[in-house]
Parts: sequence; structure tokens; C-alpha cells
Amino acid sequence: MDVSGAVLAGGKGRRLGQDKAAVEVGGEPLLARVVGSLGRVVSEILVVGRTDGPPLPVPVRFVPDIIPGQAALGGLYTALSAAACPLVIVVGCDMPFLNPALLRYLVTLAEGFDAVVPLLGDEPQPLHAVYAAASRDVAADQLRTGDLKLARFLGRLRVRFVPEADLKGVDPELRSFFNINTPADLELARAVAGAVRR
Repeated sequence: MDVSGAVLAGGKGRRLGQDKAAVEVGGEPLLARVVGSLGRVVSEILVVGRTDGPPLPVPVRFVPDIIPGQAALGGLYTALSAAACPLVIVVGCDMPFLNPALLRYLVTLAEGFDAVVPLLGDEPQPLHAVYAAASRDVAADQLRTGDLKLARFLGRLRVRFVPEADLKGVDPELRSFFNINTPADLELARAVAGAVRR
């Protein structure tokens, strides 16, 4: 697909107590799992917010944040600015169970919109979403004001929200959205990955 993929990997992992990208789930570094899943969908992969990382299964381009210290919106702006393709799948580096079929489905909904954003209940998931690269201009404008709220960013875009029922048609357990923030999350991810492998 003529789509870029961007993994936001600039977080410090404070709640986890270690570098999220390097922790192992299912016998491989978390970043490698994310990149491997994304590589089944996109034509290029950017790892945003880092200059290097653990060994990865497919080629990637490491892209430091254009404006450091601007939270997820800053990483999103960097991703949209660096992408070579008109559409960009943006995910966090802490999502060990990304579903390539679900990512492809979200891309199919993008025509005519600036973003395709899943909903879990009523909660948008802006870090598991598809964006038009051109929406970087909106991100840049918002960053200039010092406003880092992703909800406000989405409010300035033409967004196609995808309800949970539609997501479950592709990913019944919604595992694609599971993310690792705490040691308990990490242990659960390892247990799930082990069960899947068995």
C-alpha cells in the first residue's frame, strides 16, 4: 500500500520504569514486534523520536523529533512531516498486538478525510489512527500556540470516527489497542503472547 507507517517512540517510559522499545514480549523487543506488524501494511516505516533502537525485522528510518519535548502531538507532527506517502498510519511503540488487517481496513476509510480514528466506547484512539500527511500544517499551527492536546487537534480536522462495533468485525478482542504503560501491563502482554504462541 502507498502508505507510510510511523511508530511514536519518543516517550520516556516513566511508569514502566524502563525503555519501552527494548522490553521483550513474545521473545522479541517491543519495537521489533510493532515494526514487524506495521511492515506488513506500509511501504515505509518511520520510528519517530529516536536515533536508534534494538535490531528490527525490516528497514526503518529513525527520525528525531523536529521540536523536542512536545509530547505526542510533536511526534505526530514529525511523523506527518517526514512521511513520503500521502497517508500515514500512526501507532505507539507500546502496542504489541497490532492487527495488520485492522490497519488496512482503517486505510480504506481515509478518502475524503484528514484522519480515520477508532473509537473504543466514546474514547478516540488518536495514536492508532490514519492521517493525511497534509494535516501536518494543522499540527504545526497548534504547536505554535503551545497547545499539545490531541483532542483539540482532532477537532480541527475532518475526522472519520470508526465505532467499536466496526473494529470488532476485524479484531474481535480489540487486542490491537492494548498498550503497555506499567509493569502489570507488561506481564499481561507477555502472558497473552505466550498463550498465542502455544
